[in-house]
Amino acid sequence: MEWLFDVEGNRYLDFFSGIVTVSVGHCHPKVNAVAKKQLGRLWHTSSIFFHPPMHEYAEKLSALLPEPLKVIFLTNSGSEANDLAMLMARAHSNNTDIISFRGAYHGCSPYTLGLTNVGVFKMELPSGMGCQATMCPDVFRGPWGGSHCRDSPVQTIRKCSCAPDCCQAKDQYIEQFKDTLNTSVAKSVAGFFAEPIQGVNGVVQYPKGFLKEAFELVRERGGVCIADEVQTGFGRLGSHFWGFQTHDVLPDIVTMAKGIGNGFPMAAVVTTPEIAKSLAKRLNHFNTFGGNPLACAIGSAVLEVIKEDRLQENSQEVGTYMLLKFAKLRDEFEIVGDVRGKGLLIGIEMVKDKMSCHPLPREEVNQIHEDCKHMGLLIGRGGNFSQILLPCTSQRKLKLASKISLETCLLSPPLP
Repeated sequence: MEWLFDVEGNRYLDFFSGIVTVSVGHCHPKVNAVAKKQLGRLWHTSSIFFHPPMHEYAEKLSALLPEPLKVIFLTNSGSEANDLAMLMARAHSNNTDIISFRGAYHGCSPYTLGLTNVGVFKMELPSGMGCQATMCPDVFRGPWGGSHCRDSPVQTIRKCSCAPDCCQAKDQYIEQFKDTLNTSVAKSVAGFFAEPIQGVNGVVQYPKGFLKEAFELVRERGGVCIADEVQTGFGRLGSHFWGFQTHDVLPDIVTMAKGIGNGFPMAAVVTTPEIAKSLAKRLNHFNTFGGNPLACAIGSAVLEVIKEDRLQENSQEVGTYMLLKFAKLRDEFEIVGDVRGKGLLIGIEMVKDKMSCHPLPREEVNQIHEDCKHMGLLIGRGGNFSQILLPCTSQRKLKLASKISLETCLLSPPLP
C-alpha cells in the first residue's frame, strides 16, 4: 500500500517511503502475517543463541550476494552497520584513515559523523577521528560532467564533448581523488566508504567507471572498499539488486538497512571470511538486539515479497517511466535544473534559473513541498532538491498522478 492517512482521515500518496525504507509497501499482508506469527512464538534470545529465523535469513541474504561476501553481522540501524564496517576496515588493514565523499551521509553516531559530510548533521564537537572527505564526483553541480556521464535514463542538460571511449569528467574526478590520497591521508589507508548513489545529498550519481578506478586506488594503498547500500539496495535501482553491481565493482564490505526490514529496525554488514577473522582477532563483537527472531522473520518475508511480486523489475519499469516524465518537466520549467536517478531512487533539483543554476531559495522549495502535501502527495526534501522515493510496489497510474501533482505545484505563483 502506498497510502498514508492523517488523524483527520485525509489520504496521502507516499512518495517518500519513510526515507527509502518502506520498500514493499505499508502493512504488506504477508509481512504482517509473518510478524504476527513470530510475535506469538519468540521475540528475543540475543545473538548468543542461534535460532531458526536467523539461520533462514542469513541463508537467503547470502544467496543474493556474490562470493566472497558471505559473512553476515546483523545490527539494528544503518549507523550501527557503518560503525561496525569502520571497525572492520581498521582491524583488517591495521590503518586508520577512512575516506568518504563530500555530501555523503553514513549515519549520525559519534563515530559515523566523521564519515557524514552534510553540514546540517555536523556539530561543534569532535567526531569520527581519522575520517577525510574528498570531492564528490557530481556531474551536475561539480566542475565536470556532461550528457553521457550517468547510468540513468536521464542525463544532465550540460553538453558533453568526450569521445565515445573517453570520459573527461571521470578522469578529472579521479585526479581529485588521487590528490586526496596524496595530501590528506597517510600512505596507507583503512578504507573508502561510498554510496552507489548519494541519497541524502540529492540522489547524486557519479560518472560511469569512477568507482571502479577509485576502488583500485584504495586497494593499492592497503585499504578496503565499503559500499553503503542503505538506500540503494534490495532491488530499488531496478537493473540490479545491489547498487554496487551497477558500477561493476565488488566491495570488501557491504552495509545495508532501511528497506531490509520494510520499516522494522534492522540492518546488516556483509563481508568476506578474511575480514571477519581480522575483526574477531581484535574484538569480541556483540549486539544484544541485532538479528533478533522478529527482525529476521520480517527480513525473510521482505525478501520473499521482493521476489514473488517482482518488485525489482517493477522498480526498473516504473522508475524509468517516471524519470522520463520528470525530465519533460525539467525541459518545461525554468526552475527544474536537474532530474536524476535510477529505478525508484529519483532526485529533482530546483534552481533559480537554468543559466546560473543557483539553488532555488529554501522557502520556495518548501512551498512547493507544502503545495504537494496539500494536494495529497508526500515527497522528500533536502536543501533545494526533492526526493521521489516510492515504495517498489508502486504502479504507473500512481506515478502519473504524482507527475500531475508536481506539475501543478510548479505552476503555482511564487511567494510574495
